[in-house]
Amino acid sequence: MDMKKRIHLELRNRTPSDVKELVLDNCRSNEGKIEGLTDEFEELEFLSTINVGLTSVANLPKLNKLKKLELSDNRISGGLEVLSEKCPNLTHLNLSGNKIKDLSTIEPLKKLESLKSLDLFNCEVTNLNDYRDNVFKLLPQLTYLDGYDKDDKEAPDSDAEAYVEGLDDDDDDDDDEVDEEDYDEDAAPGDDDEEDVDEDDEDEDGEEGEEEDDVSGEEEEDELNDGEVDDDEDEEEERGQKRKRDLDEEGEEDDD
Repeated sequence: MDMKKRIHLELRNRTPSDVKELVLDNCRSNEGKIEGLTDEFEELEFLSTINVGLTSVANLPKLNKLKKLELSDNRISGGLEVLSEKCPNLTHLNLSGNKIKDLSTIEPLKKLESLKSLDLFNCEVTNLNDYRDNVFKLLPQLTYLDGYDKDDKEAPDSDAEAYVEGLDDDDDDDDDEVDEEDYDEDAAPGDDDEEDVDEDDEDEDGEEGEEEDDVSGEEEEDELNDGEVDDDEDEEEERGQKRKRDLDEEGEEDDD
C-alpha cells in the first residue's frame, strides 16, 4: 500500500486537524519521499514512518506541534536541516537503521533546541571513536542518546511504563478473580467436609445398627440355648419321676 492510501485509511473519516498520532509503518513511499502528508495535520504530535523506504525528509510539511518522529529503518543519509524548519518543537527523533555515517550529517540537529532524545542505533556513525562523547558535545541539548544519558543511565520509556501499569491493573484483576476462585474452592471443600461428616455418621450408624443386630442375634441364640437347656432339664426330671414311680410300684409288689 502506498503512503497516500495509508494516510487516507488512517484518517478513518476524521479531518487531518483532528489527528494527533499517525502511524504509517511499512507502507511504500514514492521515490523515497514523503507524500500525502500536508500542513493540514496541524495538531499532529507523533508521526511514525518506520521502514517505508525513505531517502529524504525534504517533503515533510510544517508540523509545529510534532514532538516525536520515528524515521528508523529507512535509507536517509542527509538533509536533516529540514527538521528544524518543519518541526521546530521536536523532542524525540529516531534515526536508527539509516545510512548516517558521520557527525556532520547530524550537526543540523543543533537547531532543534527542544530535542531531548536521539537514536542512531545501527547507523555507521555509531562506530566512530568516542561517538557518544562527541555527539553529546555536538548536541548539548540532548539528554539521551540511543536510550542512555551521559552517565549511561537508561531512559525511562513512558510507553513501556504505561504498558507495565496496564499489566499491573490486569494482574490486580486476575488476583481478584483468583481470590474469588479461592473463596469458591474454600467453600466447596467445606461442603465436601459436611458431606463426609454425614457419610461418616451414616457409616457409624450403620456399624452401630450392625452391632445391635449382632447383639440381638446373640441374645436370641442365648435364649434358644437356655430354652434347650430347660427342655433337657424337664425331660430329665420326668425320667427321674418315672423311675421313682417304677421303684415304688416294685416295692409294693414285693410287699404283696
